[in-house]
Amino acid sequence: MRVSKAIGWVFVVLIALLAVAITATIGWRPIIGPKARALTDRKFEPTPERLARGEYIVENVSGCFDCHADHDWTKDDAPLVEGTKAGGQPNFPVKDLPGKVYPPNISPDKEHGAGNWTDDQLARAIREGIGNDGRALFPFMPYENFRHMPDEDLASVIVYLRSLPPVKRSVPKTELIFPVKYLIRSAPQPLDAPVPPPDQSTPVKRGEHPVTRAGCRDCHTPQDDQGQRIAKLDLGGGFLLRGPWPDVASQNLTSDPSGIPYYDEALFLETIHTGKVKARALSRIMPWWTYRGMKDEDLKDIFAYLKTVPPVKHHIDNTKPVTLCKVCGLKHPGGEDN
Repeated sequence: MRVSKAIGWVFVVLIALLAVAITATIGWRPIIGPKARALTDRKFEPTPERLARGEYIVENVSGCFDCHADHDWTKDDAPLVEGTKAGGQPNFPVKDLPGKVYPPNISPDKEHGAGNWTDDQLARAIREGIGNDGRALFPFMPYENFRHMPDEDLASVIVYLRSLPPVKRSVPKTELIFPVKYLIRSAPQPLDAPVPPPDQSTPVKRGEHPVTRAGCRDCHTPQDDQGQRIAKLDLGGGFLLRGPWPDVASQNLTSDPSGIPYYDEALFLETIHTGKVKARALSRIMPWWTYRGMKDEDLKDIFAYLKTVPPVKHHIDNTKPVTLCKVCGLKHPGGEDN
């Protein structure tokens, strides 16, 4: 009897220690599921103004079809494959992801796409990272950026997506490896309050919002082994991107001599418009082919914001082999030069 009681107490203590360890480390979300607010019956009235604004955001700023459509990666401007817009990518080409990632069909098709989703299901997926079936979306879908999208812009995006032709094709569900498939349940955060328009008082403040919306930091800030951006290397480049294009590391966008101090506003606009820095072509994975449709005033505001980012000494040279970099701790072209 005493032995049984002792074993019982040991079991209780172990359970308590395990609970404390989970609370202090990964938290309970990977086990109990993501935070998700209750859905509402809100609907976004289509208007010509929303349709035009939504088209601009989706097509030229947020890059929705960079992932939710097929591209011809053999061409420098990676054009969309006809008939696939909003139809997802059943053969997503990005390498080094933790599992099989498939951007879904978000066209209005009712069988394979989002045609049966409510407006609030779309809104919750876009800004809060919860799929129509309640699962946490892999943060490659940049809902952590889109959560800053003002309410009226969100309405415009959804109105535009609803206006597109249905794409009748099935896309497999994303299958992530263990433990990532559980850890991402901690990423979604509900939005329970309105999101107002951003501060538009200065070019720098106006530029900060599209830099976030366009996901510049997603590629131009290197990440640690846990997938977290390295704060001291904000926009300092070095993120290695592999796929059906020649392997390339993102450029340091700061004004440090190892970055782009030689850029002026005119060169920045020319680069985004043409995909070339004078005679040098940008990698086709840099979606200049999306951003070239941005209004010049928006591009000028982005450049004004980039000029205020603290300089980061981080040398990237895509003409050199991939080697270990002591600054970021990762391997990228020209890493040994740091």
